[in-house]
Amino acid sequence: MSAPPSLSDNNRYEQACDQAIAMCDGNLRSTIKALIMANEYLETELEELQAAISAGCVPTQPLRTSSTAA
Repeated sequence: MSAPPSLSDNNRYEQACDQAIAMCDGNLRSTIKALIMANEYLETELEELQAAISAGCVPTQPLRTSSTAA
């Protein structure tokens, strides 16, 4: 079981929520829809990576990550 979010984590989550809502012009339904779509995309990516690993495929280049992702 993971530890509860710290105060700094909570502040980061609050900022991420504010940013997501702002990106959807304050429309909460659109914000939720966009987050669900992003989650589904990431789940698909994860499944594809897990299948590739199971098949013995290894990426030729390290995966690039963004430290600014919300």
